[in-house]
Amino acid sequence: MNAQPNNPLHGKTLERILTELVAHYGWATLGQKIRINCFMNNPSIKSSLTFLRKTDWARKQVEELYLQLYS
Repeated sequence: MNAQPNNPLHGKTLERILTELVAHYGWATLGQKIRINCFMNNPSIKSSLTFLRKTDWARKQVEELYLQLYS
């Protein structure tokens, strides 16, 4: 496996990223920061992961918010 020193998301799963964002912000604030229905209406990690894995633009927004949080 090649090291990716310039990729801050290397080794982090989407589930871990989402879990950390929910732990930090909570679903309500996360839904305000990223306007996605799965964050605002009956949110769960499972349903959010299903949506994010299918939707590139939404996953990109989640990853960008994570990078802002930890940079």
